[in-house]
Amino acid sequence: MANEEDEKNLIEILEENVSIDIAKYINYVQSPSCGAIATFSGTTRDTFDGNQVLELRYEAYLPMAIRCTKSICSSARSSWNLHSIAVAHRLGPVPVGHTSVFIAVSAVHRAEALDACKFLIDEIKASVPIWKKEVYVNGEVWKENSEFLERRIDIVKGNGVCSERKKGCCAVKVKVESGAPDSCDN
Repeated sequence: MANEEDEKNLIEILEENVSIDIAKYINYVQSPSCGAIATFSGTTRDTFDGNQVLELRYEAYLPMAIRCTKSICSSARSSWNLHSIAVAHRLGPVPVGHTSVFIAVSAVHRAEALDACKFLIDEIKASVPIWKKEVYVNGEVWKENSEFLERRIDIVKGNGVCSERKKGCCAVKVKVESGAPDSCDN
C-alpha cells in the first residue's frame, strides 16, 4: 500500500538503451502551488583524467537501488518541505553527451528545491547500488564515486555518518561479481 509520500515520488531505473525523457520528469513535479523546480542532469563527458571516454556503462541491483532511492527521497522530505521528487537513472551504455541520471524537485521556495536536489544527487552517488564503468579508447575501469569514497572514509574513521543519517543506505555500494547484497543497510 503506497503512502501519500510515495505518490509524490517518481523513481525509475531505466533499462538499457532507454533515454531519459527530461520533460516527463519536470512535468511530473510541476505544480501550481510550487514556485521552484530544481533539476540536476548528469551527462557523460568526453574525457576523464586525460583519457578519451567513449561511454559509461551502468549496472544495478534493481530492488535494492529502488529501495535505497526511496529511502533517500524520504530523508529529503524530512529535511525540506517538498512537493514532488522525480529520479531517473539509466542502465547499460550511456554515450558521451547523453544523460545518465536526472533529478527534479519541486517546492514552494527555491532554496528548499535547490538544497534537496543537491542532497539527492550526493546521496544517490554515495549509497545507491548502481555501478559505473568508464569505457575509454584504450581500456575501461569500474569507478567509485567520490561521494562513496568520502562516506567510506568517514565510516572507517568512526565518524558515525550512517547512524547520523535519518534514513538512507550506507556502505552497500560494492560491486561483487558473484552477486550483490539484497537489502539496504539501514
